[in-house]
Amino acid sequence: MPPNKDLFLAIDVGTGSVRAALTNLSGQIVAFHSAEHDQQVPHFGWSQQRPSDWWKGVVFCIRAVLDKIENAAARIISVACCGQMHGTVLLDHDGVPVVDYAPLWNDKRTRDVLDEFLKRHDQEKLLPVTGNPAATAWPAFKLLWFQKEHPEVYNRAASVLIVKDFINFRLTDCQAIDHPEASTTYLYDIEKGAWSASLAELLGLNPTILPEIKRPVDLVGAITRAASKETGLLTGTPVAVGAGDFPVTLLGSGVSSVGVGSDSTGTSTLLTLQTERAVLHPIISNVLGIDEGWSAFTILDAGGDAVRWARRAFHDNQVSYEELVKVAASAPPGSDGLIFLPYLNGERLGSRRNARAQFFGLTYAHASGHLHRAVMEGVAFASRRNLSIMEQSGNPMKYLVASGGGAKTRLWLEIKASIYRTSIRTTKHTESSILGCTMIAGVAAGVYGSLAETAKTLIQLDEEIVPNPDWVPRYEKLAALFDELYEDSAPYYQKLDEYAAQR
Repeated sequence: MPPNKDLFLAIDVGTGSVRAALTNLSGQIVAFHSAEHDQQVPHFGWSQQRPSDWWKGVVFCIRAVLDKIENAAARIISVACCGQMHGTVLLDHDGVPVVDYAPLWNDKRTRDVLDEFLKRHDQEKLLPVTGNPAATAWPAFKLLWFQKEHPEVYNRAASVLIVKDFINFRLTDCQAIDHPEASTTYLYDIEKGAWSASLAELLGLNPTILPEIKRPVDLVGAITRAASKETGLLTGTPVAVGAGDFPVTLLGSGVSSVGVGSDSTGTSTLLTLQTERAVLHPIISNVLGIDEGWSAFTILDAGGDAVRWARRAFHDNQVSYEELVKVAASAPPGSDGLIFLPYLNGERLGSRRNARAQFFGLTYAHASGHLHRAVMEGVAFASRRNLSIMEQSGNPMKYLVASGGGAKTRLWLEIKASIYRTSIRTTKHTESSILGCTMIAGVAAGVYGSLAETAKTLIQLDEEIVPNPDWVPRYEKLAALFDELYEDSAPYYQKLDEYAAQR
């Protein structure tokens, strides 16, 4: 490695923003920039973004971090990108998006095609192949939706890419997907570690549009002249395949050993348990590990987004998140009996895909602090239901590592530890996805020997938050009530669907 090469470029294309960072050989951030982008919600349950907006954000952030460090472009060893998972981009033969929108991971427009698929096929019999229950999030069902609703779009597609793969394509003019991302498409055979021709045939999809599958630490290509002109990066700079933001965040958080869990709260809340093999269960999803093993997970679509919604709905975004946390802290544990069900965008799996959010137990005695604390507690109660199911599958959890924006809020971590009844660890670095990208970039370029060795050097666990013994008894009672409300509300979701259809 030339002596003047001492930086990595890490890019994270999230649901709410693009973030780019220059990091040094020790994994420390030396320059950082972010740019927000919007979700478009044309109908209830729909969520999409423009691939062109992702690219604009990436270009803007790359140029911003390059401007902060002298001679930065020449010092970059390699680039690695991660991104929100499942967002599906259809490209024509010229590599241009057929439509400038991509249904996202939390988009549920595919519910009808999914329901039709489930009427015809027993998904539990498919679990040994797919490793995952059928879900609206998976790209296979997004492709089915295009095929059914917009055949002219589907038929023009020469290839399909996920979010970070689209960015890699714009950087390198090369198309590929990583094994972890592929494992959550519902088109991947988890035993063979390859695309499944039988699944593609079963779904009626064209397998020739699927990209080549590579390891996250493989190189996808190098910066092209065109990308260099737009971004300021040097032509020929190596670019790693990378992976989805979820497994990359796990990597950068030190969540790799069997029995270690993760609470990653950003837009959603992802609860993860590291296992040797995929946990085959109708409401548990699995993603192949970047290095080894599997990450069994459940997801609450409105995790951090529930707090964001409360800020917008109650304060028109005029109050900072720090102020909201202070207000929430003024209310007692249990919010004086106020319970919030956080299903603002339904559920991803199970029989409650059309679930709704609600406050239960409101009285004159409740004030703003109760509302905001109830939202934070509601996210934890909903996540606890999922955590219990994972542990019942025979995989006990040792502890959780917190990551994402939610890990920066001490009050929320204390609430979660007490509701989960499990200790939560934090890391000394807060940008786990950036560190994960740095590790991938370094191994791909041959600077680091292996991901496991690099993790021992770069990742350090910090504080341990334990369940509060005074809070736990209160939360135990409310958790049982939360679960009853969840079950008893089910008949009313269908009635709300019928009402919405008549409007």
